[in-house]
Amino acid sequence: MVLPGVDYVSMFMLGLLGTGHCVGMCGPLVFAFPGQTGRMWAHVSYHMGRMVTYTLIGMTLGGMLPLIIFMAGSNGGDAMGATTWIQMGVSLPAAVFMLLFGLIRVGILSEPLWLSNAAAGVFSGWSAPLRYFHAAGPMIRMFATGFVLGFIPCGLSYAVFAKAITSGGAVHGGLTGLVFGLGTLPGLLLLGTGASAFARHHRRLSDILSGVVMVAMGVSMAVKALGFLAA
Repeated sequence: MVLPGVDYVSMFMLGLLGTGHCVGMCGPLVFAFPGQTGRMWAHVSYHMGRMVTYTLIGMTLGGMLPLIIFMAGSNGGDAMGATTWIQMGVSLPAAVFMLLFGLIRVGILSEPLWLSNAAAGVFSGWSAPLRYFHAAGPMIRMFATGFVLGFIPCGLSYAVFAKAITSGGAVHGGLTGLVFGLGTLPGLLLLGTGASAFARHHRRLSDILSGVVMVAMGVSMAVKALGFLAA
């Protein structure tokens, strides 16, 4: 289950094409935190923290499937058969998840209320711990803020993490999260410029393009998952 290079490209493009969504959802946070300083180092520190969060989540999720397969094989029995069913059992729901969020971005389905509630819950839950970094140096404070706010869920990040589960290992999962995060950087770093205004103005197009990428990846994941049965 080696993640081909094309999937890394897809993850980067998903982040890049989702610029309109990222600017609309994360833009206020960028203005509220690193944007207040007016310094580029604050933005760099903030986004470094966010990249670390995406990478760690991807590594954790990516390492789960090989661990489950290893544990199933170590218990004896039909290890190959168990591996096939585990791969399909994990990959197929992840593919469905990717498809659903792709259809939401395209506009065919409505975004579920629980996703918005989850984002609000994460932000309010981490607001108190963030106060402990107030006395820390400015770079550490911005890094910690980006790290914490990287946990705020959205359709794009959830789709990426679903892909990380089937990536084939912790390294591939971590790279999946990191490459997606790098794709989101240009738009968020250009906040307040004409490029950012262009992204906001064309957010609908951005959503459609990122949704198409998610749907295509979801279909690809589903085909691979069903292929485990035919193998």
